[in-house]
Amino acid sequence: MAVDPQVRKLLDGLEAVGGPRYIEMSAEDGRQWFSDLRRPYEVPIGHVADREIPGQEGEIPVRLYTPVEVTADALPALVYFHGGGWVVGDLESHDPVCRALANASGCKVISVDYRLAPEHPWPASPDDSFAAVQWVVANADSIGVDGQRIAVGGDSAGGNLAAAVTLRARAAQSPYISFQLLIYPALDASMSLPSIGENAEGYFLEKAGMDWFYGHYIPAGTDEKDPDISPMFCDDLAGLPSAYIVTAGYDPLRDEGRDYADRLKNAGVPVTYANYPGMVHGFFGFQATVDAAREAVQDAGQAIGKALNRKMTVEAVDRGRRT
Repeated sequence: MAVDPQVRKLLDGLEAVGGPRYIEMSAEDGRQWFSDLRRPYEVPIGHVADREIPGQEGEIPVRLYTPVEVTADALPALVYFHGGGWVVGDLESHDPVCRALANASGCKVISVDYRLAPEHPWPASPDDSFAAVQWVVANADSIGVDGQRIAVGGDSAGGNLAAAVTLRARAAQSPYISFQLLIYPALDASMSLPSIGENAEGYFLEKAGMDWFYGHYIPAGTDEKDPDISPMFCDDLAGLPSAYIVTAGYDPLRDEGRDYADRLKNAGVPVTYANYPGMVHGFFGFQATVDAAREAVQDAGQAIGKALNRKMTVEAVDRGRRT
């Protein structure tokens, strides 16, 4: 399947504009470039509240989204970690996605502005992410959340953090996490799977960009296969939360999400795997201009709502997009 025509138009527009690539930027310039990519996309929401919560090394900014339709005093919750290679991205960059997920799922979404590399390399971001989940559970009553129905999720680096948080929670036997949403997750810092080479250039995220992100994120001398960095290398995935995993056909990270879904399923974890063949990495952020992106966000949100309200069954999503 070819790249979706609406996505192709975006890619052609980026190529026409030109300019430096991530590997030619400082982290600060990369953050500004990523911010400049945003396109206005209004998503009505019931209520939004910004606050700060305690972390290991200071306050962590979070944003709480209450959906348009509130069905109970205590809602299920999705703790969401934004993408951006652990270097770029923030609460604003993923605001439309969090709003749409809240409305589609009927859950309260808590978006986490974890510390970024290179100023705060690993393990700062998973430390903040885990602390945020602990805080949500501990303060469930005061924020209108059902502490027994907690999901974690994120895209790209945020998907990595969601997966890492579930591993930490299993090891600590707390907090209880019911579900994980992994959107084109980065799960293998060794970048050893075929899609890294197949989609190395020309599809928004490039292999050279991943090298740049990992170079900022992983301290020198650190084992890149540590499961807290690369959840793919966890020896045992049994007992992890049910999962909904999204990949894109023209994404260097495609095979990481697919293989992780297979490994979870083989470990007895209920998994839904949704691949979108015509999409590229980051397409959840294209809701303003790409029809399939809006549909995919809705699909993911509905999956969260169903998973937190009834037991999930093992399945694979096709909808004409399965590779």
